Amino acid sequence: MDTYTAVKNRLLRLCEEKRMSIHKLATESAVPPSTVKNILYGKSVNPGVVTIKMLCDGLGISLTEFFDTPDFQSLEQEIR
Repeated sequence: MDTYTAVKNRLLRLCEEKRMSIHKLATESAVPPSTVKNILYGKSVNPGVVTIKMLCDGLGISLTEFFDTPDFQSLEQEIR
């Protein structure tokens, strides 16, 4: 799994757990809905850490909680 897929999957999983639509996530995070959709549907494959932090704020979690999953812990090194 690559980093982009891990971020996308984590966002989708958190939205599902919190019963939050993509639009609601965008509203709660103060991130434009188009930005959230671009991340989730592959147009933006390198979201910035500030954007991810804002999404975490909207989800009510910390960056540590966002990245503390087996998917992120098992990522291969991107640069070889």
